Amino acid sequence: MTIKEKEPEIDLARRCFLRRATSAVGGIGLAATAVPFVEYWLPSIDTEAKAAPVTVDMSALQPKQQLTVAWRGQPVWIIRRTQEMIDDLPKLNGELRDPDSLEDQQPDYAKNIYRSIKPDYFIAIGVCTHLGCIPTYRPDVGSISPDWLGGFYCPCHGSRYDLAGRVYKGVPAPLNLKIPRYSYLSDHEIMIGKDQSGAEDG
Repeated sequence: MTIKEKEPEIDLARRCFLRRATSAVGGIGLAATAVPFVEYWLPSIDTEAKAAPVTVDMSALQPKQQLTVAWRGQPVWIIRRTQEMIDDLPKLNGELRDPDSLEDQQPDYAKNIYRSIKPDYFIAIGVCTHLGCIPTYRPDVGSISPDWLGGFYCPCHGSRYDLAGRVYKGVPAPLNLKIPRYSYLSDHEIMIGKDQSGAEDG
């Protein structure tokens, strides 16, 4: 008669503990490996600083003058329009592609003929909506053509905008110039990138 060997007892509690411990160690290792990859995709401190709203003092800006500031790696124009410039804006409506600013190129508070909060100050991103060239400020009447009342001219492909950044018909640019969110901190100081409600450009 053979004696049957006794089978070893399986310690289920120990097996369960080992499985959990191995999973936990593997999860920690995976998380530690993923951290550099996640950090790579997060914006750097420099990038966040460039995206932050900027404050601009406009007190030295004289009528008809232009001030250019950098925001998010783009030029932002501040133009102090004269009363004559303001009065000429409605005269161009028939020559413009989107005279009433129906396209979403500005916040609601700039959806007017001036495309600004205050008629005498025009704030816009100075990048052509065709292929991203930088238009030139041409405020002098007749400087581009006999019927030119002042505005912005893109030397790359000939796109033209009026003094409210509204694009002319028959040029390559499809849209009016983009108006960033902004707010007045005082009569002569603005914050670009954040409006009165606290909303920021996305």
